[in-house]
Amino acid sequence: MTKDLAYADYSNPESMRTLVQHTLEITKAKGASSASASAGENSGLSVVVRMGGVETIEHHRSKHMGVTVYFGQRTGTATTSDLSPKSIQETVAAACRIARYTQEDNCAGLADPSLMATSIPDLELYRPWQLSPQAATDLALETEQAARDTDNRITNSEGAAVTTYRGCSVYGNTHGFIGDYAGTRHSISATMIAEDGTDKQRDYWYSTSRYSDELSTPKTIGERAAIRAIKRLNAVKITTRDVPILFPAEIATHLFSSFTTAVKGSSLYRDASFLVDSLGDMIFSDHVQIHERPLLIGGLGSSPFDGEGVQTTDRTLVKDGMLQSYVLDSYSARKLNMETTGNAGGIHNLVVASGSKGFDGLVREMGTGLVVSELIGSGINMVTGDYSRGAAGFWVENGELQYPVHEITIAGNLRDMFRDIVAIGNDIEDRSNYKTGSVLIGHMTVAGD
Repeated sequence: MTKDLAYADYSNPESMRTLVQHTLEITKAKGASSASASAGENSGLSVVVRMGGVETIEHHRSKHMGVTVYFGQRTGTATTSDLSPKSIQETVAAACRIARYTQEDNCAGLADPSLMATSIPDLELYRPWQLSPQAATDLALETEQAARDTDNRITNSEGAAVTTYRGCSVYGNTHGFIGDYAGTRHSISATMIAEDGTDKQRDYWYSTSRYSDELSTPKTIGERAAIRAIKRLNAVKITTRDVPILFPAEIATHLFSSFTTAVKGSSLYRDASFLVDSLGDMIFSDHVQIHERPLLIGGLGSSPFDGEGVQTTDRTLVKDGMLQSYVLDSYSARKLNMETTGNAGGIHNLVVASGSKGFDGLVREMGTGLVVSELIGSGINMVTGDYSRGAAGFWVENGELQYPVHEITIAGNLRDMFRDIVAIGNDIEDRSNYKTGSVLIGHMTVAGD
């Protein structure tokens, strides 16, 4: 009987470790002064249903190998999805050929050997969901039906989906470092359409976790998607004004994603950020604290080492509103005459300290203003910090939601917005690499009629 592709077991990655070690030996034989190699394999199942019928059932499985070689300060990189011995030999040879034609770069090279991870803790990132296609279909149908049963104004659906993913990655380099870890990620989601007369609105909800038993129930997800769509019905336009803005937790993650982009090494050494040379400056309100927590058990962004084998550690990025650290890999660190922060591959669990109030408490504190429920477009200039995005949401008066609004634009400058954060809620968004509560900003421009 053929083993289901969706259920490959990645709890024992010895074969990939051997493959990486062999690849590094080939780079030495080719004369490379140093090299790194990474291999990965993943598999998954995805089911989408719509209006009570199955739209797609997909199994996927993929694998890859990437190798980077250094001849002094010249670099060559090549990748392959064919892990046969012949293909690996050809991939290494291709990387070596590329290196011969590249210019020397004094910042190129592996991360410092003294920074390699010496301890790789088990962060409990791998918990497979033994889910058959039929069971996944039943869960998706249950989710969609729960949404459709919520209210007769739910007249259509863009679908409900159930996905499960598992994978393993191995990284090694010629410093003698080799490390691996496996991970899983599962989700259930629904997107529904509500109708009232001639007005139609859509909205969604989802749950995601490394552990299937921590997902919200299909009923909860379906009902939440339906209620969100219904609340948006009969939205009105408002006139242009300056008012407080409340970003719910799931929307506030975008603010802090912009922050990490602005303090990312590649943005800084290219002078492509409004936060160039801001280390030690007050860039947020003085009550804002931001930390990176890469070793959270089961965290969606957790990792025992970064993409260069550097040990990840807890650290503070912002203390009392002051920028304490950038987000650097070894290349950008050398460009800036600094040391890597262990962020090759990105940030690992950005955690924003919360205040004492939940979402409803922040609405009452705002008094009059706008709650943003959706952002549209990507009108952010990272060089200047200018921020302008289409939006929809809810108008607030006397500390209570009054009615939905749409066809508006919210505008400001990220530097001013960060400094004007009035409060951060304790309603933490836990479905993301960015863990924050709702964010209340003192004022922004809302452009309408």
